[in-house]
Amino acid sequence: MDEREPPTRSVSRLSDPRALRAYAHPVRMKLIGLLRTRGPLTATQAARLTGESSGSCSFHFRQLAKYGLVAEAEGGTGRERPWRATTMLTSVEDDGDPAAQAAGALVRSVLADRYIELLRQWLEARDQSDPPWREAALFGDRFIYLTPAELTELGTRITALVDAYAGRETRPEARPDDARLVSMLLFAFPAGEAP
Repeated sequence: MDEREPPTRSVSRLSDPRALRAYAHPVRMKLIGLLRTRGPLTATQAARLTGESSGSCSFHFRQLAKYGLVAEAEGGTGRERPWRATTMLTSVEDDGDPAAQAAGALVRSVLADRYIELLRQWLEARDQSDPPWREAALFGDRFIYLTPAELTELGTRITALVDAYAGRETRPEARPDDARLVSMLLFAFPAGEAP
């Protein structure tokens, strides 16, 4: 891929426990998210966006690069060297290996904390948002009885609906003028004891 091009829709598949533990860091997840939504950033730019120091961001970029999650982009040197995301998605693949399963559980826990942080930020800013955005935002839950196969099918159908908008991630010209970055969180899991 040309270093100036945006990341592809391909997936970073992490199964190595060391890579999973490297990814399972709140600052690193935040940095990857910024690279995926804003494009290449220097450590100095990332520091302004995260509240971290540029030295810390530079260190975290180098750690992420060890596992192929980010790569250097063209131009700049040192802390003014831009970094880019290598993919738009990361998949945790931790089946079978106890060390990978423990590291995968850590990734999911850090992700859950990040999701809750994003949700709280929205709830705090909600009243300052334009009415159409307040009305359009989804906030709620449903309890439904499903089999594992039905839950898998539901996930596949939801993914297909969301993927219809996926090209806008890396192609700003495809976004309508009033489009904003929307964080869509999806959780579906067995609740309570099995009958």
